[in-house]
Amino acid sequence: MFRPAPTHPAPAIPQFAPGTGAPAIPPVQTARPEPARAAPTHPPIPRVAPTAPVRSAPRSSWQSPSDAHLAAGLAATGPVPRVSSVIGHGREPGVLRPAPGQREPSTVDPTAAPVTPVPDSGRAGEHPDLDLLGPLAPFATGATDLFVNGGAGLWADRGAGAEPVAGWQADEAAVRELAVRLVARGGRHVDDAHPAVDVRLGRGIRVHVVLPPVATAGTLVSVRIPRGGSRSLAGLLHGDVPTPDPGALAVEARLRRAVRARENLLITGAGGTGKTTLLAALLAEASPRERIVVVEDVAELVIGHPHVVGLEARQANLEGAGRIGLDALVREALRMRPDRIVVGECRGPELRELLGALNTGHDGGAGTLHANSLADVPARLEALGGAAGLAPDVLARQSVSAIDLVVHLERRDGRRRIAAIGRLVMRDGSLVADPEDLA
Repeated sequence: MFRPAPTHPAPAIPQFAPGTGAPAIPPVQTARPEPARAAPTHPPIPRVAPTAPVRSAPRSSWQSPSDAHLAAGLAATGPVPRVSSVIGHGREPGVLRPAPGQREPSTVDPTAAPVTPVPDSGRAGEHPDLDLLGPLAPFATGATDLFVNGGAGLWADRGAGAEPVAGWQADEAAVRELAVRLVARGGRHVDDAHPAVDVRLGRGIRVHVVLPPVATAGTLVSVRIPRGGSRSLAGLLHGDVPTPDPGALAVEARLRRAVRARENLLITGAGGTGKTTLLAALLAEASPRERIVVVEDVAELVIGHPHVVGLEARQANLEGAGRIGLDALVREALRMRPDRIVVGECRGPELRELLGALNTGHDGGAGTLHANSLADVPARLEALGGAAGLAPDVLARQSVSAIDLVVHLERRDGRRRIAAIGRLVMRDGSLVADPEDLA
């Protein structure tokens, strides 16, 4: 908000003492001077002690004893308190305040229900930043996705599909307040003018929020939680199987050759199929002497490589200025002397920039794309190319030249797998994807 500049009295003209050599300036009187008035005196303002301790928290941390109080209530065996009783009464982003009439103690109220500690998010396999989810943290253990559907409840996916979670209770007002705070915690904003937003918390936790009336059934919060640390390509493809399937070994060998030969890769699949996880595992196979520059809308990639730098898109501010999109970031990445350029997800004008970069000597690059099957990839590219201003024939020629290998993923019965590997080719004037035979 712009504020008017403060006004100050004009400085007094210095008076020269007689005999200093300065010419005397006769005073000019335009009006009869008024007698000087004594400055009014006021009694000192008394210092009023607050009736309750006042506590503030930095914007960069989620601090509130109310969180602990909420966790206590949610873990109690008795009636579950409503989330709205502790959320929604403060307006500072990232700070939860108690409801009117409740005190804000420096520690958890000893009269509250017993607290079940939030599981140690730093242990193997768990993300180290689960505590950033505030009241959702106790429900995130072992989950890859959390879904808050307005006041209808909380769902979690722990590998077997989304299932309702017992012990969570929140009305629409509380869920909206939680959504606003999570977004603010990640440095962005969501409101009626901007009702949908993605944001990153900590090291790769992705939060997506949609407010009503765009979300017809109430505020929707979707949380994607990457597994703690990065996984190797072999561990990702074979898991704990002592004797991997020959077909899986052939896929692993093909992917390793692609990375070492610096082929440009496009990882495709529907949402939740593991595109980001596979891409991170593939990039970890790159030479440690290579510099990898990653461009993402919301930073998610965790790559086990010694030289990775990332660029993240920026949302416009409340005045509508300051937005930095992926297409601009791809251009900036080209100036950073990358050995590999990676775009986390192609879904707009950045596709044009990425294809241009991969066609001008920047090999070894990669990106991800939403598609239902390997055969559908050309149609998805054409749709995105049209949105980016590329004619179909131009898009087809650039894609064939720029993309060396397409790896398609799918998820069936709760399990993610590589469904097909193929190449983009031109056939009868059309862009098609031909599967590779790895037998």
